[in-house]
Amino acid sequence: MKIKKKLVRITTVPISLEKLLENQLKYMNEYYDVIAVSSNESLLKEVGMDQGVSVFPVNLTRKISPFSDLIALFKLVLFLKKERPFIVHSHTPKAGIIGMLAARIANVPHRLHTVAGLPLLVTSGFKRRLLHMVETVTYKCASRVFPNSHGLKRIILDIGLIKDEKKLRVIGHGSSNGIDSAAFDPKIIDKCVSIELKRKLEILETDFVFIFVGRLVGDKGVNELILAFKHLSSRYLTLKLLLVGASEDDLDPLSKDTKLEISRNPKILSIGYQNDVRPYFTISNALVFPSHREGFPNVVMQAGAMCLPSIVSDINGCNEIIMDGVNGTIIPVQNLGKLKQAMERLFLDAGYYNLLRSSARSCILSKYERSVVWKDLLNEYESLNDV
Repeated sequence: MKIKKKLVRITTVPISLEKLLENQLKYMNEYYDVIAVSSNESLLKEVGMDQGVSVFPVNLTRKISPFSDLIALFKLVLFLKKERPFIVHSHTPKAGIIGMLAARIANVPHRLHTVAGLPLLVTSGFKRRLLHMVETVTYKCASRVFPNSHGLKRIILDIGLIKDEKKLRVIGHGSSNGIDSAAFDPKIIDKCVSIELKRKLEILETDFVFIFVGRLVGDKGVNELILAFKHLSSRYLTLKLLLVGASEDDLDPLSKDTKLEISRNPKILSIGYQNDVRPYFTISNALVFPSHREGFPNVVMQAGAMCLPSIVSDINGCNEIIMDGVNGTIIPVQNLGKLKQAMERLFLDAGYYNLLRSSARSCILSKYERSVVWKDLLNEYESLNDV
């Protein structure tokens, strides 16, 4: 029996392994001896059991924490020297800098890092310079860097984060994990589930429901979304807005006015984080995702696969998944007026809405089927045998 080479996959928090890379580790474990590295030992063990892979806990945090990070780096270096993996593949900024530094120190032959967004793009001053340095060091330590969209690749080059363009590879058409079209299919959701959800949330058959899925933070454009909806809902009585996601008050809190409007507007239904978002797509008419920055947003692919058109910002990732006037609408970033216009048009112009909806699922499946994305990444791994 052929001995499988070791593949270490690193993320800052286990939910990234569980959700953003859903079932990818299980697939890769058929070809490699996969070890998952992340923080929160108890949750990490659950992910390991679910995916059938080994795990190694390291205390990684999303915040700037030099002392804790040095301990994590030291622990990871010792682990990698012991395990001697063929590949270390990191995701998320903190896991990237710690993982790539440790892999470089431990002389891991292939050090891969996936970039799924650049927080520095929406910061300034000292914080931006610090984040720029972190990304630069991460890419220098990596042997290959995978931006998960073509737009992100251009940005990395334009702002000078990397000099060697040959290091940069976009896997397939983009995306870190693609979309499971069999799972994200409105036909498999029991109609009784949708009916009960509508009853529970007091959504009428005559209501037009916009849905937002993601963290309820400023960076996702939620402040603009709430303000746009406030104006529209005062004019159109059958509009509702469904917010699916948790707040993060410690990192990027919403404005006080936004929080107040969410709490007092009966047409805004904020239901928190949901483990399965599919039923909520089935009771909605369109996704609104006015994010300020993204890598390659899964939620836009998910909504499309569930036959929903999307309103998205003109940012990398979003403007690759959505084709304006075909499966959705693209608006300028942080443009309240254009956001209101786009939402109003989808609600009022039934012909336009139905046109976008009719193409939503096919546009996603033609490029981002999960099994194809996995195969493309596996081919990338296999190509390292010849390096």
